[in-house]
Amino acid sequence: MNVEQIYTGCLAQGAYYIESNGEAAVIDPLREVQPYIDKATKRGAKIKYVLETHFHADFVSGHLDLAKKTDAVIVFGPTAKPDFDAHIARDGELLHVGNIQIKVIHTPGHTMESTCYLLIDEQGKEVALFTGDTLFIGDVGRPDLAQKVVADLTQEKLAGYLYDSLHNKIVPLPDSVMVYPAHGAGSACGKNMSKETTDTLGNQKKTNYALQPMSKKEFIEKVLEGLMPPPAYFPENVLMNSKGYESIDQVLDKGLQALDVATFESAANDTNALIMDTRDAQSFAMGFIPNSINIGIDGSFAPWVGALVLDIGQPILIIADPGREEEVVTRLARVGYDNAIGFLEGGFATWKNAGKEVDTIKSISVEELSGKMAEDPKQFVLDVRKKSEYFSEHIIGAQNVPLDDINGQISEIDKDKIYYVHCAGGYRSMIFISILKARGYENLIDVQGGFKAIKESGKYHISDYVCPTTML
Repeated sequence: MNVEQIYTGCLAQGAYYIESNGEAAVIDPLREVQPYIDKATKRGAKIKYVLETHFHADFVSGHLDLAKKTDAVIVFGPTAKPDFDAHIARDGELLHVGNIQIKVIHTPGHTMESTCYLLIDEQGKEVALFTGDTLFIGDVGRPDLAQKVVADLTQEKLAGYLYDSLHNKIVPLPDSVMVYPAHGAGSACGKNMSKETTDTLGNQKKTNYALQPMSKKEFIEKVLEGLMPPPAYFPENVLMNSKGYESIDQVLDKGLQALDVATFESAANDTNALIMDTRDAQSFAMGFIPNSINIGIDGSFAPWVGALVLDIGQPILIIADPGREEEVVTRLARVGYDNAIGFLEGGFATWKNAGKEVDTIKSISVEELSGKMAEDPKQFVLDVRKKSEYFSEHIIGAQNVPLDDINGQISEIDKDKIYYVHCAGGYRSMIFISILKARGYENLIDVQGGFKAIKESGKYHISDYVCPTTML
């Protein structure tokens, strides 16, 4: 028997490959399925099942393409109603993979079709539980994403179902069972996930707040406390996962059209495409195509695209470091942004060498900012980190406008004032400034290195904590 976790850090997502005696199952695969096929081929195994723990909201699963390319059977738990052929398993049903068994355990709560898969080895021992978004390491799945599916379904009802699933079906399992969740720290599918991606169920019973003895009422209150609104793209991904989507091969063919400068410029004008520059922040600051936005590929690229690009079907034109175009198109497709229509051949250098108009963003060091603030302590500093980061510690006097809420708080920024903008390390601040610059804000200056560099310099007055109520 072979069990592998295939973890993708930028999505904080775990897929799983399980194999026994020449047969394999893949759980919650990513959109690009060839690596799973290659793994099975190399090991001389046939992929028999594609197991889906639920209709995912934060990424587009590769279940359809993987099943089509391998003749594997797609499996969902009870109550799932996909618009394509799939086996809807019974609660308690046993699936056979080689010499092992996988038991279907229906665990509604995160969504109504949410299902865990219990791995039973060749000797009949229960050894691993693939929990999807039902149980994370240190947390449980948020129970507010499926409210609109059924008319009278509320987050309180879902949280109640989740309580029953956890305490009646998961807690009674042996402490030795390994827990393999679908996500880790950084995912928006929970609120307090550990950076660890596996653990024993016994340890989770001791340390996970949601598995402690408590009434259902207490559980509901704890699980719903502090939930932030989900990213805007989540409902779109649920629809794609339940109704179907374009093959990843077609998405790549369309997105990997190499365009010369004239064709690129024409496409931008004719399609109202978003020009997305995926280079690192400082390279972007030194020169970029006017009105393009920067979301660097070397960061939490796909989740930020999903949070900030509100129209999932908008045409996208790509600026990338040469050789990384396929990576960009693939990572866009992971979260359902399938309408990339090409990339600038040769990258930004091609545009610049053609003598086309170039824009820049001013970026200064923390030492330069210190000098500016020494001259005038009333300089306007924008901190675009999350509210929780800001409340933890920040420059005294800095204004918090989280990148997550850029559209909701844009009215608080005066176009006529100069702002010095920082995040934690420089990634989010450049996204923030590029978006506002494309909307006509010309007085935003990036602070290189972000809050990390600011704090390490020792040149600023830092507030260790501020109670959220004082900021209202």
